[in-house]
Amino acid sequence: MSTTTATLLKIIPCQCQLGEGVLWHDEQQAIYWLDIEACDLYRYYISSEVLEKFTLPQRMASFAFTPVNNQIIAAFEQGFARYNFITSQIDWINQPELHIKGNRLNDGRVDKQGRFWAGSMVESASTTKQKSALYCVDHQLNCHKKMDDLLISNSLCWNKAGDILYHADSPSHQIFQYDFCKEKAAISNKKLFATTNTATFPDGSIVDAQDYLWNAQWGSSKVIRYNCNGEIDLSIVLPVSQPSCVTIGGANLDWLIVTSAKQGLSSSALTKEPLSGNLFIYQLTGASGLVDPQCTICFNSSS
Repeated sequence: MSTTTATLLKIIPCQCQLGEGVLWHDEQQAIYWLDIEACDLYRYYISSEVLEKFTLPQRMASFAFTPVNNQIIAAFEQGFARYNFITSQIDWINQPELHIKGNRLNDGRVDKQGRFWAGSMVESASTTKQKSALYCVDHQLNCHKKMDDLLISNSLCWNKAGDILYHADSPSHQIFQYDFCKEKAAISNKKLFATTNTATFPDGSIVDAQDYLWNAQWGSSKVIRYNCNGEIDLSIVLPVSQPSCVTIGGANLDWLIVTSAKQGLSSSALTKEPLSGNLFIYQLTGASGLVDPQCTICFNSSS
């Protein structure tokens, strides 16, 4: 029986269509997240409880912090870019699937070496054989395809040591783990880590300081904590059916922070789930988080 518990602490009423990409900024003591469909970036300072919203030039599915203030690296729907969310300056790095109608970038994260990774998804297939992929942008700003033959790339994260990569193709209802070469960013030795039922889609994931994996499970109203062997350690039931992404933050790195979505829900479902689209914060006991590494791929203060 797990010694870890999670108690609902706070709900931020943002009512996102598709809340996603949540990150904790430890220096600012702030939570950042996206509403992909509304093209909005949110920032919430935990001490002042001030909630800010920044309008984006197009849909952004994931992002990471950089050493440059207010500058992020972003997985926009059309590709990878540096983006300053105060000045709205955008600097495209690579657009690997701009030619594939109906695909967009999706879930992304920084590895321990500061490279930015994001996968794509088939949003509206123009052919029956249309697929998506997983990409890595390295320190020379080269974009490498690391996986292909996917439909919805998700659940990307690394273990505490940074030598195991976790990833899911959500429609497969499976999370896999891979050996990860930190020097070469090479992926090998694919193994099944965990499986969900056919109504449950593994979405965003994070690894905690105890090396357990937390996964938001779209369609099931749950966030699941898995141990290193892929066994369920803790199951948290949310008051919404579509939890989408997770991070761990807070002043003591003991808050589980969960985005959700109301996209695709019927009016009757929304009546039953009026909190859909909000951000949920849970107080953890028996588990704590790690500070995410910053993206360090060729950023400079003048850009």
